[in-house]
Amino acid sequence: MPVRLDFRALSPADALDLAVLMEEEARQRYIEFAEVLEEVHHNRDAAAFCRTMVENEERHGSELLKRRQQLYPSAPARVTASMLFDVEAPEYDRAAAFMTPRGCMEMALAAETKAERFFRDALATTSNADVKALLVELADEEVEHQHMVRAQIERLPAEGRVSREDIADEPVGQD
Repeated sequence: MPVRLDFRALSPADALDLAVLMEEEARQRYIEFAEVLEEVHHNRDAAAFCRTMVENEERHGSELLKRRQQLYPSAPARVTASMLFDVEAPEYDRAAAFMTPRGCMEMALAAETKAERFFRDALATTSNADVKALLVELADEEVEHQHMVRAQIERLPAEGRVSREDIADEPVGQD
């Protein structure tokens, strides 16, 4: 269980550290999904999209880390990975063996939306003007990420909808 963050006590350096950790958590989750989709389920198309998201999360995290190091090089890191779980990372139950690229993109869109909501909710609990400005900026960046994913979804051909129930095995009696 993650330690609860107190946004009232967050400094701008802490907020950047939090954002870097969120990107890393999401990057790691997409790596896990790509490996399982490729190696276990042989779903190369969905795995390829997860790898694209790995690159996106890594790029954004690197940009945030560079900014943090430039602006606050001597500020101690007070936010740790144990303080968050599933903030931006796609949720484990969203991945499925027979995911399509569209399904992966919809999963990524939900994760980016979740991250935006996290930053917007945090705004209500902080009074530090610098932190508020940074949280707005981070939320707006998540909206940009949503637009990028939506644009990719729109370029995909239409597909038939398959639910988990359509591919689930029927119960079998035991002898």
